[in-house]
Amino acid sequence: MNKPLILSILMLLCAVCAPAATDTLRLSLPDAIARARAHSVDAAAALNELRSAYWQYRTYRAELLPEISFKGTLPAYGKRYNSYQESDGSYRFVANDNLQLSGELSLSQRIWFTGGTISLRSSLDYMRQLSGEKYNNFMSIPIALTLEQPLFAANDIKWKRRIEPVRYAEARAQFMCETEEVAMQAIRLFFNVLMAQSELECSRQNLSNAEKLYEVARAKRSMGQISENDLLQIELTLLQAQSGVSADESDLKSASFQLSSFLDLGEGTVIEPIEPARISSVDVDYAKALEMATENNPFMHNVQRRQLEADYKVAQAKGAMREITLFAQVGYTGADRTMARSYRDLRDNQVVEVGVSIPLVDWGKRRASVKVAESERELTANTLRKETLDFNSNLFILVERFNNQAEQLRLADRASEIAARRYDTNVETFMIGRISTLDLSDSQSNKDSARSKQLQELFYYWYYLYQLRSITLWDFDRSIPIDAEIEAILK
Repeated sequence: MNKPLILSILMLLCAVCAPAATDTLRLSLPDAIARARAHSVDAAAALNELRSAYWQYRTYRAELLPEISFKGTLPAYGKRYNSYQESDGSYRFVANDNLQLSGELSLSQRIWFTGGTISLRSSLDYMRQLSGEKYNNFMSIPIALTLEQPLFAANDIKWKRRIEPVRYAEARAQFMCETEEVAMQAIRLFFNVLMAQSELECSRQNLSNAEKLYEVARAKRSMGQISENDLLQIELTLLQAQSGVSADESDLKSASFQLSSFLDLGEGTVIEPIEPARISSVDVDYAKALEMATENNPFMHNVQRRQLEADYKVAQAKGAMREITLFAQVGYTGADRTMARSYRDLRDNQVVEVGVSIPLVDWGKRRASVKVAESERELTANTLRKETLDFNSNLFILVERFNNQAEQLRLADRASEIAARRYDTNVETFMIGRISTLDLSDSQSNKDSARSKQLQELFYYWYYLYQLRSITLWDFDRSIPIDAEIEAILK
């Protein structure tokens, strides 16, 4: 093998064996929320639920429009023997061999305020006798107007006109709530990474300080300025700092992987979160929050829908106690051996039917069904009343927590600043031998916990804010409603 070929093979092997390159992504909280809404699996699931509700609503709307349909038999062939009664009362079997074709074109429309159906129909039937005297026969109904009307049954189309728009409004609001919940999940995962990164930074700083202090302590011990116990305590602190760095590096990788998976980022992406800035103070009024939640939250639409459905069940049970249906048809019909003549010399075709189904003795079964439906309606009303009270109570607690969180965050910021300054001062003081290792360790622990508390309070501030947004569908920072172009999203 020549040298250029060997060199090419070695370069290829190096490229294959080299570790995959990683990309570092500086990610802000608004960017994480926006990407979660666009790319997360939870957002896709919410969109699928919205699409399902949208097409269900489109189906209901289509039921209110006229329907044009065609049905026919193309063809029907039969060859059989049928019994035939002679004039003297005797029977004999006669052969029947024929071919039939039929077609009907109809235009029907539901009448929403009565629950009936009105139809305009036109049909043509053709029969060809294939045995004996062969001939054609046509029967036409050029036009017929038909009305089918239940008289006491529950008007399902009228109830749907009341229920289905509420159901779709509930689905729209639910979609927007779920997108806000996706944002809340993004906030939680983002702060997990931010906290893990902060803890790692603290651990590395502590390790660096521990290494410096250990070198100083060894020098002081050699001069007899500190005891052996103090030196061992500082060495133990150094070992704990090394262990802390290793554990925090693993925690940061785990948190970063979870956030990357949620945001549908590449596995090789290293996320570097940017600590979110403090937004201007927002004071939420409970009355305003309750008003927005009552108008926008899917729970309120859910309450209205469930109450309407309970009323509908009562109406159905009452309508089933007696069933009376009116069927009326008026039009023209004609019959002849040719199709053209079957449309001449038309005769009136009128049909009126009234069907009645009234139980005389059912041992109270239908009346009991009405009582059951009324009891379920009352139970639904009480359940909804309790759920509404719980909803209002939870909203009040959330508003109070959010309004208090701004003060908690201010105090945590100040505490973290003081703890960091105290630790720096104690490190310098320890260098000149004026404090013990226990005091230094205590100040370090307070610094780390204060920083962790600061990020935790910042997390709660953002989380409570988006939780309020998800409940009220109102942006309290900009005082505008949270809305989405639903029709554009569904296209």
